[in-house]
Amino acid sequence: MKKILLLALVLALVLYVGAMFFLGSIVKAGVNTFGPKLTQTKVELAGATISPLTGSGTLSGLAVGNPKGWSERDAFKLGKVHVDIAPLSLFGDHIVINEVTIDGPEFLYETKLVSSNIKDLLKNIEEFSGGKNPDAAAPATKDGKPIKFEIKKFRLTNGVARLGVGPAAIPVPLPPIAIDNLGTKEGGITPDQAAGAVMKNVLGGIVSGTAEALSKTAGTLGANTVEQTKEAAKKAGEGIKKLFGGKP
Repeated sequence: MKKILLLALVLALVLYVGAMFFLGSIVKAGVNTFGPKLTQTKVELAGATISPLTGSGTLSGLAVGNPKGWSERDAFKLGKVHVDIAPLSLFGDHIVINEVTIDGPEFLYETKLVSSNIKDLLKNIEEFSGGKNPDAAAPATKDGKPIKFEIKKFRLTNGVARLGVGPAAIPVPLPPIAIDNLGTKEGGITPDQAAGAVMKNVLGGIVSGTAEALSKTAGTLGANTVEQTKEAAKKAGEGIKKLFGGKP
């Protein structure tokens, strides 16, 4: 009897680990396949583990490369990302993400006059959304239904933007970013819409964080320019709520 119970326990453990690996593989494969099409840059997710019972898990080693025309370094690295997903929704066309928490991400912020690498990355995502990319086939289920996402809670904390490249790069702390009920009102939004909403908030955070840092050393003319930049970032953030139903 004890041998049977032990065998049952071992089988349950194997099935649990197998299911965790299976779900993680789905997420990893999805990010590594769809990510480069969305951003038109290198996107690599090193690993993903998702509990089949609770839906909680961790994404590790997510790196997104710079757009064309910028340095060969990564635009940002997220390290570890905690996610809480409604597990059964992974097998349907409406994936419900209860929470995404990103702590301590690093962004590389390169600028050229009125442009930046992060802004160009956002532009790539918007072009994908607008159908200008010939490879813009959004992920779909086996029966062809487009997959949509709903993110109830998104938090990004302790972010750092490094201005410039190499030893001269200046680290600038970013303000925390919070988005609630992204895609809830719409009954789910596409991956590119979700990524666009998050990236616009990140871009606004980088711009306002940079402006805040510069304002501490800027003169009168510089301070005026900084205030204009911060106001533009604020307006960009306010536009997210209207477009996606999120809370900037």
